Amino acid sequence: MIAEDETVDQHWIERCIILGEYLVAERNGQPVGFLRWSWFWGKIPYIDMIRVEPSLRRSGIGTLLLDHLQTSAIRQGAKMLLTSCETSEQEPLDWHLGNGFKKVGEIEFPTVQNSSELFLAKRLD
Repeated sequence: MIAEDETVDQHWIERCIILGEYLVAERNGQPVGFLRWSWFWGKIPYIDMIRVEPSLRRSGIGTLLLDHLQTSAIRQGAKMLLTSCETSEQEPLDWHLGNGFKKVGEIEFPTVQNSSELFLAKRLD
């Protein structure tokens, strides 16, 4: 599953693993999903990527990964989570909204992607 984390190079993945910013979900000893994050401004967890094996989506694995991150973030004093997705990505957007994230802004990156990047936040109370 980590091999499917193609949006960054191997050095960044290794960095995240070393710093504990990479969660892997397993089922029967096999990886079935992951959540990679980093720290925005050094104090707000930002979900860089969350991915679950397509055949297991909507089974709760992504939400379990998110729950684990939230628990850890609260213990570390975080007050919110941030994430983003392209405005054209309806399935990820629906998932984030269904898990309590709210839209907080949108930025265009015309030389990088075709649709705007939508930023979402979730308060951790």
